[in-house]
Amino acid sequence: MPLNDVPWVRPVRLRLQCGLERTFTSVYDALDFLENEWPLRHGERHDRAVKTCRGALNGIIPSMIAREAFIAACLEAGMPTVLAPWKTKPAAHPLRPARHVEDRYQRRQAQ
Repeated sequence: MPLNDVPWVRPVRLRLQCGLERTFTSVYDALDFLENEWPLRHGERHDRAVKTCRGALNGIIPSMIAREAFIAACLEAGMPTVLAPWKTKPAAHPLRPARHVEDRYQRRQAQ
């Protein structure tokens, strides 16, 4: 994965024309597929997806827009999306309740 890659919060899983499923997790994955492995002639949505993915890698376009453009190009080419699970973020440690902070502050004031 290149250093300037932009991961998606929700991956895109496609059913390719050969029947296999493939999962794309980032803008770079999608752009590589669009430029090097695209199975059909390039259409209007394909061209738009390439430009949008390049813009997302350069920080000009939000990655969600690039994801939607990629999906549109795939649908235009007859490759339907398959429901992919959301990425789960690691659970952060919960913050201490405010009352503990207040108790500590009150103890310091009493001393």
